[in-house]
Amino acid sequence: MTTISLDSAEPASLDAGAIVIGVVADGQDGDGALRLHGADGLDGALNGGLATALKALGATGKEGEITKLPTMGALPAGVVVAVGLGEDPDTEALRRAAGAGVRALAGTAKVGLALPASSAEEVEAVALGGLLGAYSFGTYRTGRRTEPVAELVVLTAAGDAGRAALERARTLAESVTLVRDLVNTPPSDLTPEDLSGVAERVAADNGLGIEILDEKELVEAGFGGITGVGQGSANPPRLVRLAYSHPEASKTLALVGKGITFDSGGLSLKPADSMDWMKSDMGGAAAVLGALAAIARLRPKVNVVGYLALAENMPSGTAQRPSDVLRVYGGKTVEVLNTDAEGRLVMADALVRSGEDDPDLLVDVATLTGAQLVALGTRTTGVMANDDEVREKVVAAAGRAGEPSWGMPLPPELRKGLDSAVADIANVSGERWGGMLTAGVFLKEFVPDGVRWAHLDIAGPAFNKGEPYGYTPKGGTGAATRTLVQVAEDLAAGVL
Repeated sequence: MTTISLDSAEPASLDAGAIVIGVVADGQDGDGALRLHGADGLDGALNGGLATALKALGATGKEGEITKLPTMGALPAGVVVAVGLGEDPDTEALRRAAGAGVRALAGTAKVGLALPASSAEEVEAVALGGLLGAYSFGTYRTGRRTEPVAELVVLTAAGDAGRAALERARTLAESVTLVRDLVNTPPSDLTPEDLSGVAERVAADNGLGIEILDEKELVEAGFGGITGVGQGSANPPRLVRLAYSHPEASKTLALVGKGITFDSGGLSLKPADSMDWMKSDMGGAAAVLGALAAIARLRPKVNVVGYLALAENMPSGTAQRPSDVLRVYGGKTVEVLNTDAEGRLVMADALVRSGEDDPDLLVDVATLTGAQLVALGTRTTGVMANDDEVREKVVAAAGRAGEPSWGMPLPPELRKGLDSAVADIANVSGERWGGMLTAGVFLKEFVPDGVRWAHLDIAGPAFNKGEPYGYTPKGGTGAATRTLVQVAEDLAAGVL
């Protein structure tokens, strides 16, 4: 991964390939004037014409806008890169600006980040955005390619607080990078067994406890949801349980992640153009794994258990059929009316199992429904809960982590649509509308009694099919990883 450090040097003196500064439109004048952030000394070295030159090149201060200006030997750095910060920039604007600037400088060996970074919070935002913006997935590329920025330097005088913030940013970035890599890995190289093997390595590297149930153990223990989904594949399912503990912890957080390593839809086969990105259907499980890795290093005073419900959903002569009835862990029966609504089946097993850990809070994360994209688009996570206060606090935690989310209801009248003529519940409703909410209502049926619970639907945010933006690349994004870490820290602090 790209290396990163702090330096208190003036931007004009830093020996680097490029310097990234921030630009904000100065609305007070009304004449399109620009205010520069991080340009101390640069303007003088460039004969006082930096703002004028940037404006002449079309810079407006719009968020994410990139304007490059060669220094023509006037500075040790060869290029000044001005990134628009938008109106009234906050820490998320800093993260995005750093990411956009670093991404635009791919191929540069060393880049100085002279964005606002006077506080620890700003240092973390700039460092994290820069590291995430430098992300590149090149495992399967052959021949020459443009390498990401090799070294980042955050220019700040924040001292010890800044160094601590830098380490936190590095930890979060490494965890998000792990999640992105897993989501981007083709399903031929990431079966349920492969992903459980990655979990073993992560657990060993971070001092986490781990237990893995294979297909035989899953059958014997009665995990009918996971085994039912996985029975059509030549690659058998797994259930992974990870555990982090702190000697001073008084509360326990349980995390459950959907891990469908490839989703063909099963016998209820998806259209071809809806299938090519279904390698991302394990994004929830990857987020739980990445979050546990970060939590183990950040050491919040809370116990955390994480479940990765892993299966591959394939059509074959052994696949589950529409109208089959599964017996989920704990005994409740589910009629499978659509095999493409498989994520909620594996999640049901893990949700019930999490009750044995007696959690104070249960949070699940899943690329669960196409209806999430219809309702909230590709960037905003839907958050549902069995407690309004929990829902709003999880939304707030996601906001502080820099991940857009929106609280959604769980209307009780949607439960009737899940009635089954032969089982306790059906896995889909006969109603077309409110599919994201109905899926949440289904999951709620398997939440242990008395446990506060929130559900995050990241179907859109987990995988960016469009162009890169800010610190978000094309492909796997690492969505929800930072939110889960923030939730753990909030529970430890008594905020949640």
